[in-house]
Amino acid sequence: MCEHCGCKGVEPIGELMAEHSALAHEAHHVRGAVAVGDHAGAMALLHGMVDHLVRHVSREEDGIFRAMRASGEFLEELDALEGEHRDLESVIAGLDIADPAFASTVSRLLDDLDQHIEREDLGIFPVSVVTLGASGWAVVDGAHERTPSFLVDGPGHAWTESGAVPTH
Repeated sequence: MCEHCGCKGVEPIGELMAEHSALAHEAHHVRGAVAVGDHAGAMALLHGMVDHLVRHVSREEDGIFRAMRASGEFLEELDALEGEHRDLESVIAGLDIADPAFASTVSRLLDDLDQHIEREDLGIFPVSVVTLGASGWAVVDGAHERTPSFLVDGPGHAWTESGAVPTH
């Protein structure tokens, strides 16, 4: 993840990037389950990831992406990223643990997710920091208020880059 431009210090961007880190951590556990042949366990972990992905994607698309669209900037990249969101959901929905290609499909899916996250963290997020004005940030703030981060879920736990940790 990028640390050099400072965009992580902009609260909504930093929060989306922290969600990316949490999703990457979850993906690591999915990879581990696949590596030991626990396809049912991998699928259960993926279903948990989907819940987080749905909320994360909603926050991105309703916030940063909508604000960027309103500015008329980077429309092709936004279209591509939104298409990847749909593709990811579709592939996960179509997974079958009995499929002989399950492990390779999951591996490819998670590799694609890694690349997608990198494109957002190193591309659209830093660009948004320098291009969005007050009205754009109001759109982002509204989206984040309507759909809270999954990072704050669960009593007594908070997300860090290494996963859920007790807060007491």
